[in-house]
Amino acid sequence: MDKCIFIQTNHKQIVGALVAEYALKRNSAHADQFDVKIMDTRDYPFFAAHEGQLYLRDGVKRTWLNDDLQSFTPTRFMPPELMGYQGRAVVIDPDIFAVADIWELLTRDMQDKAILCRMRSGPKGLVDRCMASSVMLLDCTRLKHWKVEETFNAMFEFKQDYMPWICLKMEDRDTIGFFEPEWNDFDKLTANTKMLHVTRRKTQPWKAGLPIDWRPAERFRLFPPLAWAMRARRKLFGEYALLGNYKEHPDRNQTDLFFGLLKECINKGIISEDMLREEMKQNHVRHDAFEVLERTPDLAPPGEPPLKLSAA
Repeated sequence: MDKCIFIQTNHKQIVGALVAEYALKRNSAHADQFDVKIMDTRDYPFFAAHEGQLYLRDGVKRTWLNDDLQSFTPTRFMPPELMGYQGRAVVIDPDIFAVADIWELLTRDMQDKAILCRMRSGPKGLVDRCMASSVMLLDCTRLKHWKVEETFNAMFEFKQDYMPWICLKMEDRDTIGFFEPEWNDFDKLTANTKMLHVTRRKTQPWKAGLPIDWRPAERFRLFPPLAWAMRARRKLFGEYALLGNYKEHPDRNQTDLFFGLLKECINKGIISEDMLREEMKQNHVRHDAFEVLERTPDLAPPGEPPLKLSAA
């Protein structure tokens, strides 16, 4: 097919990726007209080849760890190459769940742009003008310059910084357009949301109670002393020391949406109970997941809004 949605993931977020894949097909009236493919870092040897090596991130040399929660992010730029630089693709993170028909985005008029996305929120978007590459609509024919392994390797030669790459700052600005924020709704679930992005990692609903296993930023332009403190913490105590645990998501609807989708995945055999128990054992899924599933209400049938939500 010339239309495909790609979901990036690693071993720690595979349950989220499978739920995201299911949501895309479940909530589309055109599910037979596009493919969905999961890009797992374990399938690309160049990730493992750089384990433990220093790379350049936001002007700071960091150690590359494939075990980090978000080690998958460079795969965002793989879809054009995987599609032979033909057709259209949407790429999403594994913590993004469709509540509307992705076909609407996949087939929209791109108005001669190569990429459609939205801006990041917070200081990254307002100050740094960083674009959110976590959801992108791509015209693959116009992205033949995307060579992921080559760019990835350049980070370890300190010729390429991770942040300009991930923020799309290396792209010709005239080739980038914007879609409505609802296609990448940051921790906001309303009747207008098209795709929910549970982007605040500390409150991802399937992680509550687990020890934090992602590394915070170490550059804070608005308050540099905080960056110094974070670097000192890492060097003195270790990558994830003193970071605490994941918390419950403050919006119960977002927890209900994820676990409602997960319940359907289990009922349909997409995710087995044995797999879920193994992921719990590995600290990839909260240890009370089955208890949460039991108290999660069923979602509305496909074709209807999955939850009763206001537009606010």
